[in-house]
Amino acid sequence: MYGTIARMKTEKGALEELKKMGTGRQPAGYIGSYVFKSDKDPNEFWMVAIFKDKETYFANANSPEQDKEFRNLKRFLKSEPDWHDGEIVFENKAGK
Repeated sequence: MYGTIARMKTEKGALEELKKMGTGRQPAGYIGSYVFKSDKDPNEFWMVAIFKDKETYFANANSPEQDKEFRNLKRFLKSEPDWHDGEIVFENKAGK
């Protein structure tokens, strides 16, 4: 598996818009995503997106559809997200 973790600083009141954007398209290889809201700053979020592999992750990242979604997201951000891409090498789920 492969994915990204992004730290985002948003404009005040952006949470509802983030939720709307997070329920849309599910590209090939997409497994899931999570968005965390900071306890210290209600306008700071961390997003985790998980894909089947590096190839499907970058196919999505470089797609016109993802570019359009990202441009829409940027309307609600104070600055560029802080991205951290990488291979998922370990998981631990309840019930396993």
